Amino acid sequence: MAVTQKTLRSNIQAQALANGLPRRMYSTVYLATLLLAAVAIYVLVSLLLGKAQVLIDDVRYGRPRTVQLDAFVGHDEASGQPTHLIAVNLNRQAMIIELPGGNPANARTISGPYLFGADEDLTPLALELRDMDNDGNVDLLLDVRNEQVVYLNKDGVFRLPTAAEQARLAKGNAR
Repeated sequence: MAVTQKTLRSNIQAQALANGLPRRMYSTVYLATLLLAAVAIYVLVSLLLGKAQVLIDDVRYGRPRTVQLDAFVGHDEASGQPTHLIAVNLNRQAMIIELPGGNPANARTISGPYLFGADEDLTPLALELRDMDNDGNVDLLLDVRNEQVVYLNKDGVFRLPTAAEQARLAKGNAR
């Protein structure tokens, strides 16, 4: 008894194989699957990196986002203690707490900008001291997402510049 093998195909299957339709369809399905997998991996990696950045900011700045700075700025520092500055992003409201000469009895609060947008309550703030108006006193810069708010050091307090002072600052920074 001889064993033979015969593949039984319908006319439609034989015609499809002859035209190469399954191979083309296989390539298309394969490419579509690769594209969907690449998009899924991109979304997953982006999500993980975003969560990792929030975790790093939690460790670095805490919740609410807080940053501190000690410096001699000329505000009630006769005791030899530097002024302590604390910037807090409290429910999307940036605020700066100043303890002149490190004395909490003389604490001052400076309201900063309100932050709009999703998850802005997690935006870290940065403080910097620099003489912006060249008057010999260091001025306070509040940095929020690479946008700076300048508080001039005038008459023993930090305050926002007037319109004329803003024009001079813009002219001086344009050089």
